[in-house]
Amino acid sequence: MMKKNKIVLSVLLSSILGASCTYAADASTAFKWPKGQKAAVSLSYDDALDSQLDHAIPTLNKYGLKGTFYLQLSSPTIDKRLPEWRAAAKKGHELGNHSLFHQCAKSKPGRDWVEAGRDLDKLTVAQMKDQVVLANTVLYAIDGKRDRTFTAPCVDKEAGGQNYINAVKSEFVAIKLESGGVTPDMNKLDPYAVGVAFPANVTGQQLIDIVKEAAEKGTMANFTFHGVGGDHLSVSAEAHEELIKYLAKNKNIYWVDTFVNEMKYVKAHQQK
Repeated sequence: MMKKNKIVLSVLLSSILGASCTYAADASTAFKWPKGQKAAVSLSYDDALDSQLDHAIPTLNKYGLKGTFYLQLSSPTIDKRLPEWRAAAKKGHELGNHSLFHQCAKSKPGRDWVEAGRDLDKLTVAQMKDQVVLANTVLYAIDGKRDRTFTAPCVDKEAGGQNYINAVKSEFVAIKLESGGVTPDMNKLDPYAVGVAFPANVTGQQLIDIVKEAAEKGTMANFTFHGVGGDHLSVSAEAHEELIKYLAKNKNIYWVDTFVNEMKYVKAHQQK
């Protein structure tokens, strides 16, 4: 009986020690965010829309959080409301590259809205690269910054059937390029193929649930909104503010910053 008890005890100790070693390994490889936060949150906005100037930026400023605004440089707001975009940049918000004309592949399902002159299927890689690089120059003229991130319009990767992202990635700190709002593993994240959620017609609680999932995983939640309280693919101003208010109240859990700042940190701290 004594021998049997010793065997059982030995098995239990081995199991406990094994679990402890596994936990220690997990703890040592867990991604460490600034100030001990559990997750990063990127609040981004596409297309340079009026509702972003009217609702999103004032809400971010109210709660002291920074966002990233991916400007389609042919948007009427660039011409009509340029001083407001410059003011947003001076406040610490990032102005990101979303191309000159928001070219998307018309051949994909549900793309009837793509204008013939803005059909990515009809462009070459060289043409798209020229336009993306020029967009960076225009953004530099607006905010005086060189470090930039990119969101590919419609997250399409090909111009004329050929990958154009590889031709422009050297111009950017990082690129939002895939679907999926919560990053599975920070150390395995490709900075030039970051996943992102595009919320529309959702509640504030649904948005909060996404950042809670990121905190549980110790990773990152990436949002790209379009309209806020108006325009297309919209979320209500109330739902948006509910998320922003929650993040502002929980700064010890969530690091909220511009995408360019977050991705500089990620690239510097990834364990390869």
